[in-house]
Amino acid sequence: MDDAERGHLVRRNTAEVVTDDELDELLGGDPTVYIGYAPTGEMHIGHFTTIRKLADFLKAGLEVKVLIADLHAHLDDEKSPFDLLDARATYYREAIEAMVEAAGGDPSEIEFSQGRDFELDPDYSLDLLRTAADTTISRVQRAGSEVVRQSENPKLGGLIYPLMQTLDIDALDADVAYGGIDQRGIYMLSRELFADRGEKPPVCVFAPLLSGLAGGKMSASDASSKVNLTDDSSTVAEKLQGAYCPQGEVTDNGVLEYLEYLVFPVLDERGESFVVERPEEYGGDLTYETYDDLEADFVSEELHPQDLKNAAADAISSVVAPVRDRLTDRPELLAEAYPDEHA
Repeated sequence: MDDAERGHLVRRNTAEVVTDDELDELLGGDPTVYIGYAPTGEMHIGHFTTIRKLADFLKAGLEVKVLIADLHAHLDDEKSPFDLLDARATYYREAIEAMVEAAGGDPSEIEFSQGRDFELDPDYSLDLLRTAADTTISRVQRAGSEVVRQSENPKLGGLIYPLMQTLDIDALDADVAYGGIDQRGIYMLSRELFADRGEKPPVCVFAPLLSGLAGGKMSASDASSKVNLTDDSSTVAEKLQGAYCPQGEVTDNGVLEYLEYLVFPVLDERGESFVVERPEEYGGDLTYETYDDLEADFVSEELHPQDLKNAAADAISSVVAPVRDRLTDRPELLAEAYPDEHA
């Protein structure tokens, strides 16, 4: 595989690369890409769209490292109680491995680590203190505004969080920092801090954030706005039926976004097409090889929202099925990680 093909795999279905020239330079060698996940709430289809990219990175020949950022989960306003961190870290790893495999990647090729594996080491702690001495509160708050819970009187943990994320990149010897576009502020701070220390900043690759099924931003607290990894086919269908999907409208349309960033890439990996079943009186079945063709038909009103929702529900359920099966085969994972919800 040449560098151009590798670059296409790394860049496809992303929101931004900082910077393209730096990425091209890295692809002349054997770069390492890192992503961190703080094990807070249950993982859902929004996580799946981000994690699906790991299969692209593996296919492009990058070394992939995944950090289960357990300490971050507690530092961010105690989103995860300290006594549940290990259970949630175990659940997150199992879910991530299942999603990578469902997307066509081999999870055994990924190097996993947990925050406490190295974030409590003396050298890391010393670097953290030195970085804190050089960084203002306003700079850190600005960087973490889209990720860390904000308030007029913020807890100290939320201010340490972005600095640790920068040090994680260094500790894991990552050339590329990957994450959702909501992480942009933190990673731009990381690039500045690396430069301040006279070190080469990481290339940053950002995944888009999906709209919720109700339109607008996906909400972790609104079950109807997202598809959970353990939702059965009937639950997926019910959620899609109530989804925001006005005829011809693409903006804030979570149904279309799920198809573009998750379903079509996975179907392409499987060598399958996206099929919309319709009665002959309404034009018969439609078959799509690319998302762009589907979107064009939806905008032109050739494809009705109801037919789209029906097909999307079936396809999403099919894509999520291997993940759902793996997690439901081990019910103790969720029961131990989220005892209040799954006891």
